[in-house]
Amino acid sequence: SIGEYLRARRELVRPDEVGIPDSGRRRVAGLRRDELALLAGISTEYYTRLEQGSDHHPSAQVLDAIARALRLDTDATAHLHELATPTTARRRRARRSEQVSPSVRQLLNSWPANPAFVQGRFLDVLAANPLMTALSPMYTPGHNILRAAFLDSAVSDLFCDPEIRLENVVSALRASVGPDIDDPQLTDLIGELSLKSADFRRLWARHDVKPHAGTGVHRMQHPQVGELELHYDKFHLAGADRQMLTVYQAEPGSRSAEALTLLATIAADQQHRPVGRATPIDADSASPTQET
Repeated sequence: SIGEYLRARRELVRPDEVGIPDSGRRRVAGLRRDELALLAGISTEYYTRLEQGSDHHPSAQVLDAIARALRLDTDATAHLHELATPTTARRRRARRSEQVSPSVRQLLNSWPANPAFVQGRFLDVLAANPLMTALSPMYTPGHNILRAAFLDSAVSDLFCDPEIRLENVVSALRASVGPDIDDPQLTDLIGELSLKSADFRRLWARHDVKPHAGTGVHRMQHPQVGELELHYDKFHLAGADRQMLTVYQAEPGSRSAEALTLLATIAADQQHRPVGRATPIDADSASPTQET
């Protein structure tokens, strides 16, 4: 709710960040309500009603003033405005299917040398090519990236910066769902993770909102092919309800490119091997050639 969001963000702003002397005898984390109201140029009574959910129709000007007082960035400010949208108006928004189109599936499989996958609005893996699944079983269609990130130790071992990865995936989910926080599928997922992961509870309570970066680099330590540094690009799919396509690539001629080529060979071999005929990969044969 807008009240929960305002309270969580207010508690993250230190008084000294906004020019308020800290006496050292504060009973609350972050700013007090009256301090935030003063910074936003509104009355304490009105701000209190907003935070308690008694006023459901704040103006855009008031929301922008509060956002400035809270030092919100563009994405977080947009999220605040979305939370203030009346529930009935949000429910009128059409919800499209999360089925991935045949043409997109064909596109994924046309990239045998590039890991690629499609995720849904709740970070479910909707489709992936064989190399993406070989990169991590987390990307098997039907799995949820958020659940795997917090509950599967193999995933934290894969990424070289696991804490940043956790922060990013939680804030990206907030950005993806927007105000549709009461969706039954989402509430079940949040409930499960809140029970099983203290890290998730801590990060979810911050109410950070940050969409996925359109491009970037992931550094990984793969159990079969070793260290990987992969560039990624993310694309929103037109005509789909918040579906996103992610494609990875390695720098041509790099050791990561060699490792990715080896992983593609392993993935192709496993894809065509009869069930029950798997051959273990030892560390020497799976690692890229070492420079001397």
